[in-house]
Amino acid sequence: MSLNNIKIIDIPKITDVRGNLSVIENDVIPFNIKRVYYLYDVPSGSYRGGHAHKKLQQLLIAISGSFDVVLNDIHGHQQIITLNKPNKGLLIPNMVWREIEEFSSGAICLVVASETYNEDDYIRDFKQFLSS
Repeated sequence: MSLNNIKIIDIPKITDVRGNLSVIENDVIPFNIKRVYYLYDVPSGSYRGGHAHKKLQQLLIAISGSFDVVLNDIHGHQQIITLNKPNKGLLIPNMVWREIEEFSSGAICLVVASETYNEDDYIRDFKQFLSS
């Protein structure tokens, strides 16, 4: 996979004087949802991720605050995307290395995944990833 396959997805936003509501359904993302988790209380200067997936696809959303997603492909290309809007999601296909960093205070990263947890799906060594 290359970084050309990543994209920002607009998540439907229903605006109301009482507050906004966004909905993620299977017609918004190109995979069936099998797992949802979120990252929060990430200490200043820390990062999350540091891996690629052989099969799994993910949608990352900044539910609160902001953070940077550093993406690398096997061709040596890198892209950094800042997420800071709860109605925008970053679709990351399989075989893209990702690291999440620069979490703002109170940031929450919601992750919607195409597969359940499977350790065998992870590539945790960057050199091994580049030689895939």
